[in-house]
Amino acid sequence: MIQTIRKAWGIPELRKKIIFTALILLIFRIGNAIPVPYVDTGLLATYLNQLSTTVLGLYNVMSGGAFADATIFALGVQPYINSSIIIQLLTIAIPPLERLAREGGEEGKKKIQSITRYATIAIAVLQGWGYYMLMKNYGILTVSNVWAALVIIVSFIAGSAFVMWMGEQITEFGIGNGISIILFAGILSRIPSAISRIASYLKSGTITWWMTILLVVGVLALIVLITWVNGAERRIPVQYAKRQVGRKMYGGQASTLPMKVNMSGVLPIIFAQSIAMIPSTIGAFCKTPQEGTFWYSLLNAIDTKSVLYMIFYFLMIIAFSYFYATIQFNPIEISNNLKKNGGFIPGFRPGKPTADFIKKVLNKVTLFGAIYLGIVAILPLIIGKIVGVSALSIGGTSVIIVVGVALETVQALESQMLMRQYKGFLN
Repeated sequence: MIQTIRKAWGIPELRKKIIFTALILLIFRIGNAIPVPYVDTGLLATYLNQLSTTVLGLYNVMSGGAFADATIFALGVQPYINSSIIIQLLTIAIPPLERLAREGGEEGKKKIQSITRYATIAIAVLQGWGYYMLMKNYGILTVSNVWAALVIIVSFIAGSAFVMWMGEQITEFGIGNGISIILFAGILSRIPSAISRIASYLKSGTITWWMTILLVVGVLALIVLITWVNGAERRIPVQYAKRQVGRKMYGGQASTLPMKVNMSGVLPIIFAQSIAMIPSTIGAFCKTPQEGTFWYSLLNAIDTKSVLYMIFYFLMIIAFSYFYATIQFNPIEISNNLKKNGGFIPGFRPGKPTADFIKKVLNKVTLFGAIYLGIVAILPLIIGKIVGVSALSIGGTSVIIVVGVALETVQALESQMLMRQYKGFLN
């Protein structure tokens, strides 16, 4: 990765893109350090630290810690991610949107992107209002009136819209996917505080030196596993029949139909984690029951450190992995496209037999990818339970996002260098 960046730096055009991306990230980090007015950030940080294993803790990680500090970028990229997922699901459920996505071409993509932006603002309004009400109900605001509410909510909405705009600018004028890189920068900014926290645990005796070694080995193992699986794919051989059009002969060549092992990325983990954390989030907002009662036992059973939570979390990841694989890879549509273009899979007739074979392979590949995602998500929980540090409950999501975005950005750099035909740069 470092070698690729060094070589890309030698190309003037790519150097400008790298500098532009770095400047956008600098603005993002500055915005993450500017709190909105009328908020007692000390009380808010203390309150959210108690809810680190709930949905609010997940939001704080995704925002790079800005959520706990109530900065102008506190909502981060979450509204955009949520709106993108919602619009993606609606394109399957609503026929006009589906036609717009498939047959609209470049103009259709622009319209869907415009709809996604409006949905982002709508979600930011809801989340900004909910965040304000949370701070108001728990006495975290220094001033509570209509003007304070307007300033806080508008600041959150404007910050979320600006983050979305910066992500689009990186995508167009910088390197890689802008929203992913901003998410990557936010999560990466928490590494120094995580290291200092582990050092304080080690100094106070909360964890021992062998537990620290176990943490480091676990993180390194996750990075190796994610890197290995990220590029893994199942390639189905495809043969194209020869056909003559006028005086020219077309087809006759062999190709492959690739299926990525992890085609849904980190989305199944995020969705599964959000749903699995709902009971513990509700329990965190309720009055703590007395020890020995039924409600106390139930609260411990659904806690994010419990075995029941881990099992439910793992099963939810597998379910969402199959759901997203079905959305992104339609065997019937692929079989029809192969048939139209004169392609076939050796040993299978075009049409339904080909679609059934593709579906069978897809199910096997998705199962392996779902188990992989489950291991990545559950391993930090297991290590955290052994070590006794609950803050690791969201480590798997962070690691897979950071490693995945890093690999994606390197691939984008390599692709742009190949397009410019600079010999020897990728040797």
